[in-house]
Amino acid sequence: MPAKSKRRGPAVAHENEERWLLTYADMITLLMALFMVLFSISSVNISKYVTLQQSLRAAFSGSILPGGRAILQSGSESTSAHTPATAEVPSIMPLTPTIPKPINQGQGQTAASAKLLQEAQAASQEQADFVALKFRLDQYAQAHGFASQVSTAIEHQGLVVTVLTDHLLFDSGSASLKQAGQPLLNEIANLLSIDHRHPIMVEGFTDDVPIDTSQFPSNWELSTARATTVVRYMIGRGVTASRFGAAGYAYLHPVATNATPAGRALNRRVEIVFERINTYSG
Repeated sequence: MPAKSKRRGPAVAHENEERWLLTYADMITLLMALFMVLFSISSVNISKYVTLQQSLRAAFSGSILPGGRAILQSGSESTSAHTPATAEVPSIMPLTPTIPKPINQGQGQTAASAKLLQEAQAASQEQADFVALKFRLDQYAQAHGFASQVSTAIEHQGLVVTVLTDHLLFDSGSASLKQAGQPLLNEIANLLSIDHRHPIMVEGFTDDVPIDTSQFPSNWELSTARATTVVRYMIGRGVTASRFGAAGYAYLHPVATNATPAGRALNRRVEIVFERINTYSG
């Protein structure tokens, strides 16, 4: 009898023991890409963070590298459960660290605020100086009997010292300084020497009564001559000449009516103006 052939069982498939190398290679590749992306965005930039976020989302979706969920599954196939990522991963380029430019807007606002504060402080100090000068002149005029002929006022242009000319500074129709007014001008000159910062404008005024002499053909010449006489006297008392200005306004800018003798007497005057340096108004 022929020998019976032995029945063989089904062949056992040989198991691939190196499948883990594929998974390991995928993981190493992903880590390398991650570290390179982190290195490339080391410079602080919001747009790079957004790019990193998109790259990481695409990387961990499992669709950047070819391959499926199993060894035998083709990675090129797309199913409803496995959709290829659409995010484009930017190429990694060497980056030069960028230093953000300083924002000058805040610095400009700070500088402007500091300047305004400085101007306000200077204007406040100037106002206090005018108040002190006014007080001293008022006290002097009161103590020496000039209160009815000398007045002071702090106005927009500065400290204005008004001196009526009759019987104190000049005779009628004259620009020669009377001796009676010299002590008052000496006191004003002393104050000008103490407060040596402010420019000084001396202005002459007359009434509207016409004048026509060989020396003064009109009130324009008379008012101007009286202003320059006061300026020359103060320069002679040691006040710096470059601080002065002189002007004559004749019968213009009256402070009282010219219809009465009392009103005309108030209009015949010399005004000495300590001009403001700081014009800050807040």
